[in-house]
Amino acid sequence: MADLTAVEICAGAGGQSLGLELAGFDHALAVELDENAVNTLRENRPDWDVRHGDVADEHVWNPNEYVGVDLLAGGVPCPPFSIAGKQLGATDERDLFAWAVELAGKMQPRALLLENVRGLSMPRFSAYRQHVKDRLKDLGYWSDWQLLQASDFGVPQLRPRFVLVAMRQEDAQWFEWPEKTPCRDTVGTALHELMAAGGWRGAEQWAKGANDIAPTIVGGSKKHGGADLGPTRAKRAWLTLGVDAMGVADAPPNASHKGDFVPKLTTEMVARIQGWGADSDYAWTFTGRKTTRYRQIGNAFPPPVARAVGTSIANALNHKGESKNLADVENEVMHDRLYVALKSAPAPLTEKELVKISGEKIDSRAFERRMATLARDFVIDEHDQLSGRAYRLVGFKGFVGQEGHERHVRFAEMRSRIS
Repeated sequence: MADLTAVEICAGAGGQSLGLELAGFDHALAVELDENAVNTLRENRPDWDVRHGDVADEHVWNPNEYVGVDLLAGGVPCPPFSIAGKQLGATDERDLFAWAVELAGKMQPRALLLENVRGLSMPRFSAYRQHVKDRLKDLGYWSDWQLLQASDFGVPQLRPRFVLVAMRQEDAQWFEWPEKTPCRDTVGTALHELMAAGGWRGAEQWAKGANDIAPTIVGGSKKHGGADLGPTRAKRAWLTLGVDAMGVADAPPNASHKGDFVPKLTTEMVARIQGWGADSDYAWTFTGRKTTRYRQIGNAFPPPVARAVGTSIANALNHKGESKNLADVENEVMHDRLYVALKSAPAPLTEKELVKISGEKIDSRAFERRMATLARDFVIDEHDQLSGRAYRLVGFKGFVGQEGHERHVRFAEMRSRIS
């Protein structure tokens, strides 16, 4: 395989970094805001160029120096699209998804890889996805989205992630999403050795009871409390696996603990559930105190999943396998027809006109709800005329690199709490 280069933004503590490295990509640069994650990256890859700071600040790095890189990749912040983050989308100061698309237009990489939470795949963000796909097409890229489950790629955890891959047409015809390699481990088989390391006599029996894959690890953010394994539903799921999810332990249980003790996980165990492992290709060291280590691990893209997607991208860039016709796939993908109708209208259109053009079968109440949702991410002018209220799409509310965007003020105010 030819040598391939990558620039990674919002690199975190290295889950995607390690996966892409194992897929054949050499990192020309990695940029990350969180100091603890930066320290972890530098600890594991001291020869890499790792920059610390706001990825959208050109004082931190200059995208023009990396024009034509093979892959631009990143795990841009999840809260704008997560339920916990209130799904503010384009109006969240942490939203960098649309900005990353514009960055691709500036850097002209051969491929783009962005991953985020499942929330971005929901109807709430159908127009946002359509905006991203349309913009990538304008920039000369074919693109596709897939919801990938970590458990389908050897990771003993559900962890659905919504992944965007974009490529130039000449390379995209060789791209195939990775084949699934279902996980053979359960929480018990994956963690038995670590759970028994302190001499706990109940470890073997515990492992037999922990006979399923884990719910999604939740890294949390600086806006919330300390390390625990997720919301109430997740805690109940962990309890059925024999795990106390109300925090993270400093060490595994020892010989003084009774056989029926319900243990907490250590950060090393959480890392194993995320796909890292000391005696494997996925060996990795995390720096910092326990809570910061947990957040680094919990917010990561599982390395085996990143490796699988990265390998598919590398194969496409090297024209490995069989090429295909992308035209049919491109024509089938439509995330939000109402948004497309509104966007393509040369003049303000009424509800009746928009519904007809879009082909949507919705009543007035549903139309109003859809327009209200659109207005959360887009600027829409409304005015009354003889034929009824008319609507016109004026612009996108999100941050795409504008110097005067309000994101800068909000980001500066919230910086110490952004993660």
